[in-house]
Amino acid sequence: MSACCSGGCSSDKPPVDPTYRRILWVALAVNAGMFGVELFSGWAAGSVSLLADAVDFFGDAANYAVSLFVFGMAPIWRSRTALIKSLTMGGYGLFVLGAALWSAATGTVPAHVTMGTIGFVALLANLLVAVLLFSYRNGDSNMRSVWLCTRNDAVGNVAVMLAALGVFGTGAGWPDIVVAAIMGVLGLSAARTVITQARAEMARKPIIQVVARPR
Repeated sequence: MSACCSGGCSSDKPPVDPTYRRILWVALAVNAGMFGVELFSGWAAGSVSLLADAVDFFGDAANYAVSLFVFGMAPIWRSRTALIKSLTMGGYGLFVLGAALWSAATGTVPAHVTMGTIGFVALLANLLVAVLLFSYRNGDSNMRSVWLCTRNDAVGNVAVMLAALGVFGTGAGWPDIVVAAIMGVLGLSAARTVITQARAEMARKPIIQVVARPR
C-alpha cells in the first residue's frame, strides 16, 4: 500500500450533519427575506442603521449559502472558506462606518416608527435562527463564523430599536448614526475573531499516515 493522507482523503472530511444542513437552509431563507424588507424600509425611512442591517442580512445570506457549499468538505477547505467569509465581514464593517459618516455629513433624521417596527421584526427573525444555531456555536471556524453573524445581527436589531427611541426622544439623527457605527465595529471585531481561528486551523500540519508496502 502507498502513503496516505495529505489532507484530501475522505477520512479528513467531517461527518455530514443533516440537522445542521437544514438549519442553514432555514437561516438562508430568513436572511434573504429580511434583506429585502430592511433594504426597502431603510431607504424609505432614511435610516442608515436599517440600511446597515440590510447589508448585514445580505452578507449573512451569502455566508449561509457558502457554508452549505463547503458542508462536508475537508477541514482545510472549510477553514479557507471561513477566512474569505471573515474578510467579507470586515468589508461590511468598513462599509457601515462609511455610511455612518455620510449620514452625519448630510444631517438626515430617519423615521423612528419604521425603524422600531422593522427592527423588532428583524430581531424575531434572528432570534429564531440563533436558537437553531446555538448548539453549533463552538464548532470549527466555519460554524463559528455562522454563529457570530447571527449573534451580531440580534445585537444589531436591539440597537436599531434603541436608536429609534433615541431619534423619537431627541428629534435628531445622531442615535441612528451611533448605532450604525457600533454595528460596523462589531463586524470588524467578528471578522478579526474568525480570521484568527481560521489561520490557526490552516497552520496545523496535516497528519500523514504512512503504511509500509508489503515486501
